Amino acid sequence: MNSIDKIRYWLQIVVVFSIIIFSASSYVSAQTNVFNKYGLLVIKDINILQKEIALDSNKQMLDLRKAIPGLTLDLKYATTDNFMHQKLYPDINATYLRKLAANALKKVVNDLNKLSLTIKIFDAYRPYSITEKMWEIVKDDRYAADPSRGSGHNRGIAVDLTLIDLKTKNELPMGTGFDNFSDTAHQGFINLPPKILKNRNILKTAMEKHGFIALSTEWWHFYLSNSSCYELLDLSFSDLKTLNP
Repeated sequence: MNSIDKIRYWLQIVVVFSIIIFSASSYVSAQTNVFNKYGLLVIKDINILQKEIALDSNKQMLDLRKAIPGLTLDLKYATTDNFMHQKLYPDINATYLRKLAANALKKVVNDLNKLSLTIKIFDAYRPYSITEKMWEIVKDDRYAADPSRGSGHNRGIAVDLTLIDLKTKNELPMGTGFDNFSDTAHQGFINLPPKILKNRNILKTAMEKHGFIALSTEWWHFYLSNSSCYELLDLSFSDLKTLNP
């Protein structure tokens, strides 16, 4: 092997090792960005979500105001009117769900409209980091999601809501307010006036008809069953807004 061939040989070796090192560092960086201390897949980069959406359009995060025209929002965690007594979200006037959940919720609204009712949304998508903050205060998985498992809210397939009169927009009595951590808020609690039980049943029936599951400890919380199909998200609301221009 002459000197020129030796140079070419060693250049090839350097190039190959450079590619291996770069690929390995990129992989490690990606894992650091995606997997958390519980070993959960948490997407923090909007570009990664966009790649997932390109592979599966059902992973789209839809602005519910656009998906369901005329929707009433009362986003509790963008105010201090919540169990944390602090603003956990920025000042926002939009919330998001995955495509299948948003479409199912629209069907719920269409059914309720026939009863002169509609819905008010308290919360839908919730960044994973907010779930971690909530768990620090309420370490009870009946009322707060354990971050070692994550929440349907973090996956964009859970929604907190109540019934309102379609014309007046007044809330129907449901026995407790939102985020009431007591037995009275449980789906199976029956020591309530017939009117309240009827209202709860209307909401539960409408949601279950279109594929939502009721959380047993919260009359306002419903979620889709296929949580394993969706990654946990820790994306800002401004990031999601870029997907819904």
